[in-house]
Amino acid sequence: MDFKLSDDILFLKNNVRDFVQNEVEPVAMEIEETDKIPEKIVEMSKEMGLFGLSIPEEYGGLGIGMVGKCALYEEIGQTHNGFTTLIGAHTGIGSVGIVEMGNEEQKKKYLPAMASGEKIGAFALTEPQAGSNATNLKTTAVKKGDKYIINGTKHYITNAVEADVFTVMAVTDPSKGAKGITSFIVEKDFPGFNLGGIEKKMGLKGSHSAELVFEDLEVPEENVLGEVGMGYVNALKILANGRAGLAARNLGSCQKLLDMSMHHVEERIQFGVPIIEHQAVAHMVAEMAMETEALRSFTYRVAWMVDQGMKVIKEAAMLKLYGSEVYNRVADKAVQVHGGIGYISDFPIERYYRDARITRIYEGTSEIQKNIIAGQLRKEYK
Repeated sequence: MDFKLSDDILFLKNNVRDFVQNEVEPVAMEIEETDKIPEKIVEMSKEMGLFGLSIPEEYGGLGIGMVGKCALYEEIGQTHNGFTTLIGAHTGIGSVGIVEMGNEEQKKKYLPAMASGEKIGAFALTEPQAGSNATNLKTTAVKKGDKYIINGTKHYITNAVEADVFTVMAVTDPSKGAKGITSFIVEKDFPGFNLGGIEKKMGLKGSHSAELVFEDLEVPEENVLGEVGMGYVNALKILANGRAGLAARNLGSCQKLLDMSMHHVEERIQFGVPIIEHQAVAHMVAEMAMETEALRSFTYRVAWMVDQGMKVIKEAAMLKLYGSEVYNRVADKAVQVHGGIGYISDFPIERYYRDARITRIYEGTSEIQKNIIAGQLRKEYK
């Protein structure tokens, strides 16, 4: 395995690092307070090509492999997680379905605008009765002439407020269970598309999740994504593909927390010495560093496997599980290391602590990842 980055990726990585440190970080508290990412930051992200990380060059994107994307995601992860999620959800589950499963006409129609950031992508699977049990969808799609009529409700949809293009899963044949689900490319301007309530969350300010309500939503037949009846399989592929990227963003946040903690423990004096000289504190930052480095190795190993075209169902689930659990443990230790300052909202540590919590839930809960891992192990050991 060779994780060495090309000169082009290193150049992009350094540019993204500068952008994050000099442009996004100075407005991180503004994002937290206003629940909005400044338009200037969004426009600069478009100019840098950040919305096109997953999109091939022939459609206007950067055409970067998974190892390269993870290198950039790691940098993006070292700032406000609301911004990180806007980019990550678009370049991950919001666009990868069209990239991987779309036909040529669909790619030409949607990907150039998504690569430029003119149109934002989102992924609409979750429903009130279908969270971890993704086969229990109630949203239906009935073919009428050259259109499908979709009715139902989706919720907790990341980027829903900003998005223009949605990958939507709906039931086309209730008698077939998981094999009766189909994927559709849905535009927000299609008749019958309604944005419902915007959810208020404990974290990820600036990243907006909302309900989608479909009332006789009209979707052209040519907007079926992939084959009819393969929507559930498509959803699993889309989610699995994005797990290395999500882990890389978690990795970036862990590194940021470690950096802030190391600065604090060297500067904070208690009992006449920097607190890192107290064994209890030294052990906490040592554990933070160890787990961050282990996550880094695991992330790039799975990313490399993806680039080699290898099957990574088990490994991607392990990585998603491990990455989110590590982020939560590192964030918890960072609060403890910082003491009272770590609990005050005027400082960023408590924000990372709140933002970390969702990573064990969205894009497949930790418990679901364990089910996937166990299922793959059973296949291997039979």
